[in-house]
Order: sequence, then structure tokens, then C-alpha cells
Amino acid sequence: MGTTKRSISRCKIWWWSILIFVTVGSREYQFNRLLKELDSIIENKKIKDKVFAQIGASTYIPKYYEYVRFLSTEEFNKLQNKASLIISHGGTGSLIGALKKAKQVIAVPRLEKYSEHIDDHQTEVAGILEKEGYLRCVLNIKDLSNVIKESKENPINKKYEKETTALGIIKKFIEKN
Repeated sequence: MGTTKRSISRCKIWWWSILIFVTVGSREYQFNRLLKELDSIIENKKIKDKVFAQIGASTYIPKYYEYVRFLSTEEFNKLQNKASLIISHGGTGSLIGALKKAKQVIAVPRLEKYSEHIDDHQTEVAGILEKEGYLRCVLNIKDLSNVIKESKENPINKKYEKETTALGIIKKFIEKN
């Protein structure tokens, strides 16, 4: 049905015209639930776009899309820029970074009950950003396929332009001094 890739050439991914970039973060937590569902979606031909994932510490190895465990900041930014759609864990940095680039974003928060994190704070972050109209949030992993389809058919056209708190504090400090 598909090909299993254990690694990818650094330049090959830049030739893809339609790319779904999946990021699960670089912390010590697995996100097997998301990676398995993506394999199922691709295997069942519900999406035909190229998918590339940064799988971090996950133990599940994708069968139908290419991946790496970790990316440098430069590689990560290039993939975000290239992507037509970004599927991300609910980490604030990943979500805000993608939204500031005016990308279509689907947040799939890590859940404590699956040992994906120590609590469910990612649902709160993603929920607020969804409520404000910046992204779509998937809490039931079986909804992912439909949300991908919806993101393609009815893209969100709201760019996140809020200044991050840390940057605001630094700017005020510099202005004062």
C-alpha cells in the first residue's frame, strides 16, 4: 500500500508541493495515538497528500509516511514554511509559531489518559485558540480525517498577530533602558 521510510534525505522534502507537516514536539513524551491514526488515514486513502512527521520520543514507527525523530530549528522552520497544513500537538510554541506563519493548523492535544503528558493543559491552550478562530482542535482522534478534509475545503483565514508575552517584556525592558 505504501512505503516505509526509516529516514529521509534532507533535500527530498523540499520538492513536495503539498505537504502535511506533523509535529509532536521534542519532549520525552510519546504520541503514538496520533501517528497510528495518520497511518490508518493514509492506508485507507482518506488523504493522498504527502505527509512528513517529526515523531520525537514516540515508539510507534510510521508505515505510510516519512518521518524523522527530531529536527534542527532551521529544518523545523523550513518545513513549517513549506507545509500547506500543520498537524501539531497542543504545545504553545508549535501552535503559535505555525499560526504566525498564517498556516492551516490542526491541534491534537496530548492527553494524560494515554500517558502522552502529565496533565491535559494542551486541551486548554488549543481550545482557546480554536474558540478565537485561529485553528481547529481534535480531541477525538477518529475525527482527524474529517477535520483534515474540512481544513482543505474551508481554510481558516485568520493570522495570529498577537505579540507573545516574553517578547513584550523584553521590548519594554529595552525601551526603558
